[in-house]
Amino acid sequence: MRRRRAALPTLLVGAIALGAILSSAPASAAAPSAPTASTARSLAAHGSAVPAATAGDACTPGTVVYSPEAPQALALLGAEEANRVATGRGVVVAIVDSGIDAGNPHLAGVVIGGVDLVGDGERADGLTDTTGHGTAIAGQIAAQPVDGSGVVGLAPDAQLLSVRVFRSDQQQDKDKGFGPTSQRIADGIHWAADNGADIINVSMSQTTDSPDLRAAVEHASAVGALVVASGGNRASDPDAEDGPRYPAAYEQVLGVSAADPSGRANDASIHGPQVGVTAPGMNVLSAALGGGDCIFAADAPASSFATGYASAAAALVAEAHPEDPPAGWAYRLTATALRDDADKRDDVNGWGFIQPFAAIELLPDETTRGPVSPYFDTTESAARPPAAAVDPDHGASPFLLTREAALFTTIGGATLLGVLGILIVLRRRREQPAVDPAEAEREGGLLNSPGPGAGDERFG
Repeated sequence: MRRRRAALPTLLVGAIALGAILSSAPASAAAPSAPTASTARSLAAHGSAVPAATAGDACTPGTVVYSPEAPQALALLGAEEANRVATGRGVVVAIVDSGIDAGNPHLAGVVIGGVDLVGDGERADGLTDTTGHGTAIAGQIAAQPVDGSGVVGLAPDAQLLSVRVFRSDQQQDKDKGFGPTSQRIADGIHWAADNGADIINVSMSQTTDSPDLRAAVEHASAVGALVVASGGNRASDPDAEDGPRYPAAYEQVLGVSAADPSGRANDASIHGPQVGVTAPGMNVLSAALGGGDCIFAADAPASSFATGYASAAAALVAEAHPEDPPAGWAYRLTATALRDDADKRDDVNGWGFIQPFAAIELLPDETTRGPVSPYFDTTESAARPPAAAVDPDHGASPFLLTREAALFTTIGGATLLGVLGILIVLRRRREQPAVDPAEAEREGGLLNSPGPGAGDERFG
């Protein structure tokens, strides 16, 4: 959507745990416990099926195996309905990650450019991936149909930028300076923002607030790009404490936690104020390094992949609402997310499980429930209206009052009719004065005879 000119140019990043993520062993799904009954039925129907075609050596680089099944996440996210109104066309999504293997057929023609900020001798355009992490994220967002494969991205018409900021998170690469760093991630965000990205996917997190990282996020927001970032994983450190993770915790960023097949986040993700929404993050079927398909995060939900789907959803919203600021795209996703309580956010699930179609269709106004709106003052709607208190012993029964009122009306009406009747009788009596019998007899003769000049006037 935006077209800007380049301005080239990062803390221990939250571990990506690629060994666990790339595991292809099928995992049984948890019992559905989604926020609504209808969603629970959908999650139950799709939560446990792991494509058999991706077992064994399917995820080994160089072994090309396609899975005919569609990714489970697409059904959970209502992709078919959302894609009828938006496909990400015209939206550029930058993937700040390990690079993208543009040789995977799913990504042919999708990646429009990139940059390598690692300096490990790989391609300068960032179209190299030695771990498969960035390639998997790319497939979630914009994978194209391939014969024999059911894999397709949630935003299939989006265009991708590969912003390569690390080789791997293995100690040997860290020792060589090729691991993820705060400065390099910040540089990657800055480069993406200045090279036309509308959405910037950062499937990484760190525990330390970095001035450079903060500045990069603020710059991206200022030029019209939304950063979507991982809220953190516990895979590499089971004892990791909950708390803010960056850049997800910055105000301008949409932080994402991973939902399991039940539609809820669990302890596999770091909990904290950085969590804005949840998205599917387990049994993720996507494009694999060297070609083919692979199941990622089969053993536990990973927020890296939840972030990929949230970025794709943001691309759909951005296409549908190009006039909105980045904060507007994030707001639509948070306000419409599926949750138990429309007014409540928590540090585990944030505002809830994203609903792309609802986010696209939202017509925000002052009564929209949930997060603070960038469009209207929703102070009054942000809090649940107080419940009406009923005191059965306070005052007389309304039914008794009604009965007494009716009785009073009846008595009053009867009394009024009686008074009116008396007044009518008295008036008639005044109009017909009493006559003396003797005088009446006398008048009966001469007095009632018309005299001269009396005309036709008579007293009767």
